[in-house]
Amino acid sequence: MTKIARSRWVITGAAGNIGSALRAALLELGVDLVSTDILSTAPVGPRDSFVQAALGDLESLVELFVGVDGVIHLGGIADEADFHDLADANIIGTYHVLEAARRSSVPRVVFASSNRLTGMYPSSEHVSPDMPPRPDGFYGVSKVAGEALCRLYADKFGLSTISVRIGSYENRPSSAREQRTWLSPADAVRAFIAAMTTEERTAVFYAVSANTARWWDLESGKTVGFIPQDNAAHWGPEERIDVNLPQGGIYATPEYSTEKMSR
Repeated sequence: MTKIARSRWVITGAAGNIGSALRAALLELGVDLVSTDILSTAPVGPRDSFVQAALGDLESLVELFVGVDGVIHLGGIADEADFHDLADANIIGTYHVLEAARRSSVPRVVFASSNRLTGMYPSSEHVSPDMPPRPDGFYGVSKVAGEALCRLYADKFGLSTISVRIGSYENRPSSAREQRTWLSPADAVRAFIAAMTTEERTAVFYAVSANTARWWDLESGKTVGFIPQDNAAHWGPEERIDVNLPQGGIYATPEYSTEKMSR
């Protein structure tokens, strides 16, 4: 899968920050889009059609995916929440996307995973995708499950799946942690284009900018063609961080999870 011009892709979670920016960038590259979200959003151009749909509706997803070249799955809950809600949106929802892709003979699913899947590694460690998951919360656990589902569908059903572990998506880094985890909007687009076009059948990589102080492996990204161009160091001198603290920072604290439990 090397070309995206004149291809047709579905984007779930299209109303979010990354979804909106990615849709605009892909339209400029000549991609035809079917954007979907549980929330209503306006098309970003003449070749972007919006369909309001829920990840819980498997049959609607099957119908939506017919005839497309791939799915970029950004949908779901994007932060810590009650585990039952995360399981419904992020685990069952991801299963529905993958199963709908299988039933509709979609060649590839690009899964929006997260750096929070490894947020319990200490700040002294350099982390690569072949290391065991150490999620910093229940949100991270839901992404572990999502990556496992992607691998299952690749191994058992032959679906091409590329998991993108998204860093801190911001216009600029604003903390010592983000100096290490920052993903610029431009590099985010580069990461998803690489995931869409790589010749690899299945892969996992960190979508993080080329930050001088980064914690995460870039080699796995190079394998799929992701070469980040931005660097958090451009925005100011490196701030020190306690190497004994988890990479997840505040996300790794017990309170960040327990305060969101509702059941």
